[in-house]
Amino acid sequence: MLIARRPNVEGLAPFLAGYVSKARGEDLFTALGNATAHADRMAARIPPDRQEHRYAPGKWSIKELVQHVNDAERIFAYRALRFARHDATVLPGFEENDYVRASEADRRSMQDLWEEQHTIRRSTLHLFTSFTEGMLERTGTAGGNSISVLSLGWVIAGHAEHHWNIITERYL
Repeated sequence: MLIARRPNVEGLAPFLAGYVSKARGEDLFTALGNATAHADRMAARIPPDRQEHRYAPGKWSIKELVQHVNDAERIFAYRALRFARHDATVLPGFEENDYVRASEADRRSMQDLWEEQHTIRRSTLHLFTSFTEGMLERTGTAGGNSISVLSLGWVIAGHAEHHWNIITERYL
């Protein structure tokens, strides 16, 4: 099995490098597994009466945060697929607040959001397992930032960890 070590973050946009630094593990697959385990531990602590809670006016609810992580993982994995397949198209960024508003996440059950999260993560793991070392080294541009396929995988893990930490610190 391919060991996808932590990438060098030199040259990465600071917010992307920050996500890579939040991922826990020495290889990508461990980091993704750690993020999943963290989500499972945290999800077990969210009482039903807090699922739509916002810690301040204008902030996302817990359900919206989980939906955001789901949406972002799909987008980051899609970018990784395109770059791994030598697609040189410069990809646009996405406005996370617009996505959250349009998601109407608070109408969904928390169980449904977590099941979606697990399905997406399994898909991400299958995708990254299919990549060769050469594919992981390929780069592209998204949202005005150059990034490698490998770094996108680490961003997925670290972005999830970032939001699970926010839920733990500010919502529970």
